[in-house]
Parts: sequence; structure tokens; C-alpha cells
Amino acid sequence: MDAVDTIGWGVLAPGRIAHSFCRDLAQVPGARLVASGSRSRERAEEFAAQHGGRAHGSYEDLVADPDVDVVYVASPHVFHEEHTMLALEAGKAVLCEKPMTLDTGTTERLFAEAERRGLFCMEAMWTACNPVVRRLLALLGTETHGSPRLVRADLGFPVRRDPADRLLDPALGGGALVDMGIYPLTFAHLVLGEPEQLRAVGTLAPSGIDLEVAISGRYAGGALATLSSTLTAATPRTAAVATDRGLFTLERDFHHPTRVHWQPEEGPGSWLEGERPVIGQGYGNEALEVQECLRAGRMTSELVPPTQTISVMRQLDDVRRQIGLEYGASSG
Repeated sequence: MDAVDTIGWGVLAPGRIAHSFCRDLAQVPGARLVASGSRSRERAEEFAAQHGGRAHGSYEDLVADPDVDVVYVASPHVFHEEHTMLALEAGKAVLCEKPMTLDTGTTERLFAEAERRGLFCMEAMWTACNPVVRRLLALLGTETHGSPRLVRADLGFPVRRDPADRLLDPALGGGALVDMGIYPLTFAHLVLGEPEQLRAVGTLAPSGIDLEVAISGRYAGGALATLSSTLTAATPRTAAVATDRGLFTLERDFHHPTRVHWQPEEGPGSWLEGERPVIGQGYGNEALEVQECLRAGRMTSELVPPTQTISVMRQLDDVRRQIGLEYGASSG
């Protein structure tokens, strides 16, 4: 591919998050929604009527579509391995919703398979592609803004849905940890790197899913993080990075910010934006990253590299063991 090529996107499983993704995709230069695929043709046709592209009544037909360059896997977590492999076997690049899978070993196998086939593969961790987050990371360690010492991040809200909803269904990998806790863990990883130690406590529902999780982490050089997620409470959903020169604060919904506040030890604070605009809600920036990688012939992303995805998955596995969380037969 060269810089003038349009990238053809295929959406596998047109659910809630796929609608949000495609609204942003429509704003990404050089992106074209070619097709969507569902186990229900009617559902695929409804999605296509709203967002464009062809409708396929099966995932197999979607990945076989010759005009699809990259498949966005938006199915529930428990199906990510199957659907990512389906796309890879069809010779398609993949952007797979987070978490990539429900255990480290499976995630490693998917990246290994993509590498073996010479295909691009990336976890859809939009936070890591957000221009405001990238600006924050670029400023850390500078003389003006200092080195990070403490990170705080939380994400949570009351989930009042049918018990069969994906977020509440243990068979589909429901619970606070992988849907919400992954964001504070990823944010701390982006800022502080790989943790040296994590300590976690959680509250489990009678169904077996985790309702709340609180995590304390120690990182290189003695830096610390306090992280939390919940399905039962209206939390601030903010984040902060305290450095030895001042404080960065991310407002509500920190995982897809539009600005960050910097408050030095002395003097007035200021609001900072990214070097690039946030595209839509921010899903557009991860799509843009995929396209730039494909045009450059890269098999992986520098913003969301496999090593980062695998490390965070390993952290999720560690927390899961500590709080006694299981996902049934689907979890490794």
C-alpha cells in the first residue's frame, strides 16, 4: 500500500462498540467501511443501512470479502481468539477489541500466528493512541515536567442491565476487571512501565463476576499506582500523574481525554491538548494508527505493541488469580 490507498475496513460483530467505532471511522482520512458481518443477516443489514458498506450474514463471508483489508473484531471477549484467527487465516490484518483475549497464553498465540503469516495485528486500546495521552507521555521525564512518582486512575459506573448482558455474563468474560480495570492498568503501564508487584482485592457477585477491584502497584524506582474499577458505583473516572515537578490531571473519562491539566509546584497551571486532534471520541485515532502501520508495511504498532498488550494481559491474569475470579471454560 502507498499513502494514497484507501483502507477497506470490515466490522465483525456489529454490536454497541462497533457503532461507536464506525461513527469515528467515518471521520478518518483514507478509511472506507467496506462491509460488516454478523451471524444474523438482518442485523448486518441494519448496521450497513446506518453506516454503509455491504452486509454479510456470516463472519466467514466477511473475512472472505476481497475488498476488506483489515477486520475490526468487535465480538465479546470470549470469542476474540476464534474471530481473530478466522481473519488471520483469511489473510486479513486485524484490529481486535480489548482485551485481546481472556488469558496471556492465548494472546501470545494470536500475535505469534499473525507474525507467522506476516499480517498486522493490534489490540484496540484506544487510550494508547489518544493524542492527549501521547502528549502527556512525551512530557514525562523532561526537566520542566519531571519524572512520575504516583499514578491514580479509576473507571466505574453502575451497570443496570439484564443479567444476560455481556458485561454481567461470566460465560462472556463479564465483570469490572477486563472491561474497566484494563484501562487504569494500561494507563499506569504507559506512564510507569511494567509493574514489579501488584496487590489486588475484589468483590465477586453470586454469578462469579467481579463487581469491584482495587489494585496497588509498585513500579521501577519505587513509583506507585492506585487503580480501581467497579460495576456498581458512580466513580469520578479521572486519573492523575504526580511527578517531582508537579501534577497532571485528566478529567472525567480519562481513558479518552480531550485535554490534560498541568499544575507545576509553583505558578499558574495550564490545559494542554495533543499534537494531533482527537478524531471523534478517539476510536478514530486507533483506526488512523492501523492505517499508518499498514501503509508503512509494519506488522505491529509502536503505540500498541504486542509486548504491551501481553504485559497488561499478564497483569490481568495476576489480578484475576488474586481476587479468585474465573471465566469458566473460556479462561486459560
